Amino acid sequence: MKPSQPVGIIGWGAYIPQYRIKVNTIAQVWGAQTERYTEGLGIEEKAVAGPDEDTITIAIEAAQNAIKRAQIEPREIGAVLSGSESPPYAVKPTGCTVAEVIGATPNILAADLEFACKAGTEGIQFCMGLVSSGMIKYGMAIGADVAQSAPGDDLEYAAAAGGAAFIIGKLDSNAAAAINASTSYVTDTPDFWRRSEQPYPKHGGVFTGQSYFHHIINAGEQLMQDLGMKPKDFQYAIFHQPNGKFPEKAARELGFTSEQIRVGMLVSRIGNTYSGCIPLGLSAVLETAKPGDNIFVVSYGSGAGSDAFHIIALDAIENKRELAPTVQDYIERKEYVGYACYAKWRKMIIGLETKR
Repeated sequence: MKPSQPVGIIGWGAYIPQYRIKVNTIAQVWGAQTERYTEGLGIEEKAVAGPDEDTITIAIEAAQNAIKRAQIEPREIGAVLSGSESPPYAVKPTGCTVAEVIGATPNILAADLEFACKAGTEGIQFCMGLVSSGMIKYGMAIGADVAQSAPGDDLEYAAAAGGAAFIIGKLDSNAAAAINASTSYVTDTPDFWRRSEQPYPKHGGVFTGQSYFHHIINAGEQLMQDLGMKPKDFQYAIFHQPNGKFPEKAARELGFTSEQIRVGMLVSRIGNTYSGCIPLGLSAVLETAKPGDNIFVVSYGSGAGSDAFHIIALDAIENKRELAPTVQDYIERKEYVGYACYAKWRKMIIGLETKR
């Protein structure tokens, strides 16, 4: 899929909570072997939302950083699309609150998107279409999560918090990168789910991994076939990171090298931020890429599907990096908490105040 009118990323912004919990801290509580996660999945620690943070606050921080880099008036934004699988309200859109806080209301489209971990990338696709058609001048796509996991489940070791936002507009001299093309690959594969009113998601174990590789590889191969490109034509590649090992395997199977995925893998150090995972990985690459660099992106969302993109860094990218905190800045800003504090904040302990 190519937009009828060229579009690009005008600004981007990330946000990661400062709190962390180490994998060995979680493992000690459940009597598990730390090495199973640190060595088996390449996970050392994860980001934890503070007692006053949720998906909305994370989305707002990321959105404000994106506006700083875009250097546009918020009222020029015609749509705010927020993707998440852990919104604080079952019935009340995150997009409206974000739009209000950044000063983009009231003449704006606001909507929440859901497709497990790829809700952020489908927001980018929607904004591409709205901008390319001329319906809006700029659109904002957000992927943010305060990831959910049952206590003691394997997911608890990686399910983290964070997010990023992108402002999409028509291609001009203010664009940091061009979004050349996108494609999607979707099937009805129930590898991960959470029914209404259930607090934690369930997953298919090894089957979830099989679904991940099937969808990512098919979407990635289709994109390169459509464009007549090969892995060697890209300077960077970004894959969804449920852990530190899956992206490495997906990259190898598609023909990418460890060097091509190194920068995009930066966010694996703070866990799986679900809908924020690919947006954070892309943010890290945009903070490093040089004009002319080709960027390959493939997301994954359980249920299941993948979105693939070809993005090209442009000249304006170098003047935008210092206008807002980087992913590396947020990763380095950290404070460790214990399991009791983490469990209280995540409301795994009921009936206690959330003060630290």
